[in-house]
Amino acid sequence: MAKIPFWKMTGCGNDFIIIDNRRKFLDADRLGDLVKKVCAPKLSAGADGLVLIEPSEKADFQWRFFNSDGSVAEMCGNAARCVARFAALKGIAPARMAFETLAGIIEAEVAGRQVKVLMVKPTGWKLDLDVSIDGQVHRMHFVNTGVPHAVEFVENAASVTVKDLGKKVRFHSLFQPAGTNANFVQVVDRGRLTVRTYERGVEDETLACGTGAVAAALLAARKGFVDSPAEVQTRGGEILRIHFQPEGDGFDRVFLEGDARVVCEGELWEEAYEY
Repeated sequence: MAKIPFWKMTGCGNDFIIIDNRRKFLDADRLGDLVKKVCAPKLSAGADGLVLIEPSEKADFQWRFFNSDGSVAEMCGNAARCVARFAALKGIAPARMAFETLAGIIEAEVAGRQVKVLMVKPTGWKLDLDVSIDGQVHRMHFVNTGVPHAVEFVENAASVTVKDLGKKVRFHSLFQPAGTNANFVQVVDRGRLTVRTYERGVEDETLACGTGAVAAALLAARKGFVDSPAEVQTRGGEILRIHFQPEGDGFDRVFLEGDARVVCEGELWEEAYEY
């Protein structure tokens, strides 16, 4: 195979390999092993996920999003912001655009490095779940913000053993068969949260998770802890802003806003994924 042109981008510490596949030179249905190898840190380019940009009959383009383990995910908020800026910089779409995902059509607006994304409508609300782990009951809440998220509000997010506890939440019987991402959220004040996230598919704590930040903010609002817009401080230290409008027992017009940066542009050699 010829060398594969790519960009590497990061959104609040989530990093992604982005490939323009509009000519379909890569077979998205047979890409799992390549994704897994390219996303491996130290051995290859390294990333939390890989995105293919492909043609769409419904929007400016469609994406195929892969977690670093090669699995397919419906949605990723930080990747959506990076992809929107990529598409604007490459002339694939205008600054105000729409693109197709497995979670639905996503609208985005790019203003320099700042990208604001209209998320899919949250579904599957479950509040006040008693989740038993290692003989201890954790009071958790659940919502699907494009992908499933469980949230626990804690006194001190820094003290949580996220990789260990998050993995047990992710595979807990209450959240099967799809599993869930796990978020541990500290309420700082009515306008700010601190969030740490264990991501399904990455199978570890990540520096940020856009859909997790949205889930944390919306569930905090449902519990009466925060108002819109809510700032969410990620593990990487950057801030995401969540805008939302109440609608019945849920929310409408939910936006994720934050920085999306270009790290580098280059070509993947065969050696990057044939080892």
